[in-house]
Amino acid sequence: MTILCYHSVDPRWESPLAVEPAAFERQASWLRRSRRILPLAEALLRLDATGRLPRGEAVLTFDDGFTELHTYALPVLTRERLPATVFLVAQTLTPAGQAVDWVDTPGTEPLTTLTRDQVLEMQDAGVDFQSHSWAHRDLTQLSTAECVQDLRDSREMLSELLGRSVTLLAYPRGLHDRHVREAAAQAGYTHSFALPERAEEPGDHAIPRVGIYRGNGLLTVRMKVARPYLPLRTSERLNGGARRVKRLARRVTSRG
Repeated sequence: MTILCYHSVDPRWESPLAVEPAAFERQASWLRRSRRILPLAEALLRLDATGRLPRGEAVLTFDDGFTELHTYALPVLTRERLPATVFLVAQTLTPAGQAVDWVDTPGTEPLTTLTRDQVLEMQDAGVDFQSHSWAHRDLTQLSTAECVQDLRDSREMLSELLGRSVTLLAYPRGLHDRHVREAAAQAGYTHSFALPERAEEPGDHAIPRVGIYRGNGLLTVRMKVARPYLPLRTSERLNGGARRVKRLARRVTSRG
């Protein structure tokens, strides 16, 4: 699987969602040397029927739009000249804002998200921004009408803020079903991205990604960008799968 999904890059937040800055730097450096990192829009033209890119190509995406992306990820992306897409929760950018109430491991410090000024600064630096819904709700629990409204409101607000059309969506928590996929299309999105933990039927509104999490070393990252995709669950590190990781590592050692 060749579209990578990060969340935060943060030295303090002890969560699977927060890759340590030094680890992210090593991963970004390895990806620049070893893979052709494509802008997401370009990658969409090169996906095969299974949602994979040709060997040696990959994409970087970030979900949620945490503040630390500006502090820790942006300098690395700029230095390594790596394109990336950040999927934003639109309501966090409204005057009223929205608390980060959707994570299961919030940590001891309050979590914050990018400001409008930071988003525009990062866009000027070459970072692409797309939609992660309006309020990071479980879209599968909404009616079709509610889902369409949530996704349309996000797309329209972000398009106005960014000064360009927003057409790509990452489902909150990667969760989707038939009515969510249909709602995404009705709301004006051309493609939507999941985060499957098991095999799913791919499509324009079910494009798979693989998560990169705190504690994932270069070997794990290498396996997750390998082609063909190896069924390593994104939560493998938390499930005590060391022996499984080693077995998979032997299978990809000879693959670029």
